[in-house]
Formats: sequence, structure tokens, C-alpha cells
Amino acid sequence: MARPIRLDAVLIQAVIAGALSFAHLHDLAAAAGQDGWKAWAYPVSVDLLLVAAWRRMRRNAENRDAWLWFATALVASLGANVATAGLLDLHNVPPWLRILVAGWPALAFLGGTLLAHAPALEPEPVDEPHIEPTPVLTVERAPEPAPELPPAEPASDEAPPQPAPTPSAVPVPPALLDHARKIADAHQAQSGAPIDAATLRSRLGVPPALADSIAVQLA
Repeated sequence: MARPIRLDAVLIQAVIAGALSFAHLHDLAAAAGQDGWKAWAYPVSVDLLLVAAWRRMRRNAENRDAWLWFATALVASLGANVATAGLLDLHNVPPWLRILVAGWPALAFLGGTLLAHAPALEPEPVDEPHIEPTPVLTVERAPEPAPELPPAEPASDEAPPQPAPTPSAVPVPPALLDHARKIADAHQAQSGAPIDAATLRSRLGVPPALADSIAVQLA
């Protein structure tokens, strides 16, 4: 949907003032001997220099060159407006005014070049606030209860006596071994040292022989 065009009083006033100033500069340049397209180029040159200096002043208010060229273009515009108000005979322009009009292109070129190549104002570095690192809190979890072991089968009366099993010969259920591995990894991450059989037995709550067999398999 197209937006309706609204007339702004400030914009209308700016257009009217610019057109009048443009016409006065053209009439003064034509009276000073600049005929044809040259008379139309003078007001364009003055207004462009005025706008360029104003933009540079907005970026850096302390730029003295921008203030100087802004004042120069403003005096040229105001001078043309006053000169064409009946205070000057446009049919008999004095020589000094002809010299000023003829020398304006070089002056405007110099001002525009200096404004275009003026160094940009660098922003001042902002000190970043120092943020202290948040301390890492380590919470030690309580040991999880060990899974229930399957009941041991009763030994037969006729079976010959078996020797005491070594730590590596005691069978370890896979679920218990996985649980013990998690406890061992957590212990090593917190203390930096591998878990021993005594600590593993207290964490799991298993017999010493089974704890020794688990520690051998975890080593």
C-alpha cells in the first residue's frame, strides 16, 4: 500500500529559500561576466560546499577547517542575496566583484578537496569493565547403591573343596562393573588419582574379594 505524500512546512521553506539563493547566485555570476552554463554552475558550487562543510562539522564539531569553509560558503551565499537586492548595479559590476566571482571555482575546489581528505575522528577507546570469573562449585554426589547381586548357588556336598579365588578370578556382573567404572571415573576427575580397592569397596558396599577383582579389571 502506497504511503500518502505529506507536505512538510520546513521542507517547503527549505525549497523556497534554496531556489531564491540559487537564483541570486546565478544572477550575480551572470552580471560578473559568467554567462551560459557557467552562471548556473556557481550556485551549485556554493551550495555543495556549504553542505559538505556542514556534514563534516556534524561528524567532528572541533574541525576548524570545516567551520572555515562553512563560513566562506555562507558569506558567498548571503553576499549574493544582499548584492542582488538593489544595493548593487548589476549592469555595472565593480572590478573587485568580478575578481571574486572569477576566483571562486579555484577556492571552492580547494575547500572541497580539503574537506574530502580530512582525517576522520576516531572514537575514544572505552575501558571494558573487569569481570571476575565465576568460581566453579564442585558438588560431590552421594554414591549410588550397588545393584543387587544374583544369589550364589549352594555348593554340592560331593564337590571337592575349591581353592580360594584370586581377585581376578571372582566373577563380576556387567552391570556392577559398569557402575564401578562410573564411580572410578568420577573419583579420578575430582581427585586426579585412580580409585583404590578400599575406596571402591566402601563406595559399592561389596566384599573385599569382589572389590579387588573389580579394581583389577578397571586398572
